[in-house]
Amino acid sequence: MNEGGNGDGLTLAGQFERQRGRLRAVAFRMLGSRGEADDAVQEAWLRLGRVDSDGIENLRGWLTTVVGRVCLDMLRTRKTRGEHPLDGDVSELPSPADAADPEHAALLADSMSLALLTVLDALTPAERVAFVLHDMFDLSFDEIAPIVGKSPVAARQLASRARRRVRGQPVPHDAAPERRREVVRAFLAASRGGDFAALLALLDPAVVLTADRVAVAGSLARRAQGAPALSAEMPGPDAVATVFSGRAAAARLALIDGAPGAVVRIGGELRVVFLFTVEEELVRAIEIVADPGRLRTLDIVTLE
Repeated sequence: MNEGGNGDGLTLAGQFERQRGRLRAVAFRMLGSRGEADDAVQEAWLRLGRVDSDGIENLRGWLTTVVGRVCLDMLRTRKTRGEHPLDGDVSELPSPADAADPEHAALLADSMSLALLTVLDALTPAERVAFVLHDMFDLSFDEIAPIVGKSPVAARQLASRARRRVRGQPVPHDAAPERRREVVRAFLAASRGGDFAALLALLDPAVVLTADRVAVAGSLARRAQGAPALSAEMPGPDAVATVFSGRAAAARLALIDGAPGAVVRIGGELRVVFLFTVEEELVRAIEIVADPGRLRTLDIVTLE
């Protein structure tokens, strides 16, 4: 196992303890709760014990990824339940020295503000995770993407939106909720009717379509029945319009985690979700989610 320079002949438990302070700092900034942060770090230790550690090339990166995913699940559960467990005096957090990560010492000291944690609590779970990992702990978007279940481009957009909110800057999502819903409704109608020109008119020139592995695999399996040829990331309005033109007959308008989107159910079972990012009355991004585990985390209210 390559420990990224942190091994020094220590036992696995010893190597984990070296990372504990940093992992707790990461988890606290995601969760705003000392108790939940400790739970997330403990869960990472339990998962480490269930894998072959010899196959882990970078223990620090592996543990950060696991803690990030655990925190994201906890944030989504919290949002569903309407909980806001900011529970502590930030002075009780590990000091930068305790975090065993000197290159981030000043940043960690600056980010121990309860006011900042309150602002972070207003972000969506994925925005918060992307922002904390990138802006506070310098992870790349390639590393963040699998944690939040999105492409690197989409992860960058999440962090950018979060950064604007944290700085109190306007987020380019100015259309009223009703108008965003109408944009998605118009997109679905154009898709069902095969109106390629109408689809293009609704798409931002920089639009990006992303699809998870289950959605990509499903499109490959159904290619003979006319399923769209999906890849993990498809940029540009022409590609997006081509995928959707003449399709989406089974899709129904819905609110997904409070934002307009669409769902496909077969026999009453949720199979696919389309997540739309609408900015300035144009579709900026579409994410296709078909992974059953991810689908179970979404709060969905069908509108039609």
